[in-house]
Amino acid sequence: QVQLVESGGGLVQAGDSLRLSCAASGRTDNNYVMGWFRQGPGKEREFVAAIRWRDSSTNYAESVKGRFTISRDNAKNTVYLQMNSLKPEDTAVYSCSADRFIATVREGVNSHKSYAYWGQGTQVTVSS
Repeated sequence: QVQLVESGGGLVQAGDSLRLSCAASGRTDNNYVMGWFRQGPGKEREFVAAIRWRDSSTNYAESVKGRFTISRDNAKNTVYLQMNSLKPEDTAVYSCSADRFIATVREGVNSHKSYAYWGQGTQVTVSS
């Protein structure tokens, strides 16, 4: 089992920055991929970013490329999502996810179907 706990959400203004954290505990190792997804009001859950623990390779949604950065801290077993130049359309509940890389091969790291483990989510609200 893997437990994920997000933190760092809040209310900011357009153009501001936030850094989300996702602390992982349990049976994680270098074979895992960790991702961030978000679900805005009245919208479906969408992929934001993912990072492979083994080599730190990353994937991003087009809508956040150049503004968001996903990174990891091995010592703290934590993944971060640095969000810059935030826009009102970034308003959503952001959730952290994890699973072994092999589990993501079929659907891809950008599909929520690839991940068995999820955090509780953290609210990000961007005002205009």
